[in-house]
Amino acid sequence: MNKQEVLDVFIIGAGPIGLACGIEASKAGLSYLVADKGCLTNSIYNYPLNMAFFSTSERLEIGNVPFVSHHYKPNRTEALEYYRRVAMHWKLNVKLYCKVTDIIEENGIYKICTDDNDYYSKAIIVATGFFDIPNRMNVKGEELAKVHHYYKEPYPYYGQKIVVVGSANSAVDVALETYRKGAEVTMIIRDDKISDRVKYWVKPDIENRIKEESIKAYFNSSLSNIKPKEVDIITSNGKVTIANDFVLAMTGYTPDFSLLLNAGITVSNDEFKRPVYNPDTMETNCKNIYLAGVICGGLETYKWFIENSRIHATMIISNITKKKK
Repeated sequence: MNKQEVLDVFIIGAGPIGLACGIEASKAGLSYLVADKGCLTNSIYNYPLNMAFFSTSERLEIGNVPFVSHHYKPNRTEALEYYRRVAMHWKLNVKLYCKVTDIIEENGIYKICTDDNDYYSKAIIVATGFFDIPNRMNVKGEELAKVHHYYKEPYPYYGQKIVVVGSANSAVDVALETYRKGAEVTMIIRDDKISDRVKYWVKPDIENRIKEESIKAYFNSSLSNIKPKEVDIITSNGKVTIANDFVLAMTGYTPDFSLLLNAGITVSNDEFKRPVYNPDTMETNCKNIYLAGVICGGLETYKWFIENSRIHATMIISNITKKKK
């Protein structure tokens, strides 16, 4: 694409919200491109194989395409198929495996640099997720091969002594799945209880497994050292050393703010790193650069979901079209 071909909007991120933005742009007759450094709905693709959504299928729908699932809560496989069908139905202009490396403003037009090409656009929507950078534990031995920050399925952990770090949804799902597939599971939890954000139909299950000691849990505790065959745990009663084969660190993930900061978008100078934007239009402090989806919450990644951020697409495209008039 040469500089004379200027898009109305360039959308970064081909997740559900990025696709929703593409749909709204298409409906409004805008020229657009949806780019993603990975595959379509890359974050969902990287979810655990057996993951079920908290939301019901109708709350995950975009573009007026019905989402029919076998159960009340759809799973990862159903979601991948649904969003693929949505992209095909709307014939969305999507460029996959195309990583955006920089955003440069040139006389009111944005140059979007990617590892594939340079693109030009009047407006940009950043709809990136947060599944790229794991929250590090900063523990000695974290670099060992037995430490995993991502989890796919329980099968490899049959007959193994595993430690699960965390107490939110992902940690609880991992603990229960691996336990039921024959792993000896120990949870290390920095708080005094399982997180209140755990899915309501799962929370009693994990609490009962801990109570009956099918799953061992150290509350008010943290890892202090990871060794090839052991881990050290700092508990309220002092240090404990247990045998261990694998550590599954389900400590959450951090959005990549580098693209926002390089573009000049203001991010709050506190622990939450919230990007600054107008909640009525989703426009940032950089003119014609908008935010959509989970990136709006900064490090509070639990604030925004597909179901409550779908509206961002219509808000943004409405604002862009008003400016064109």
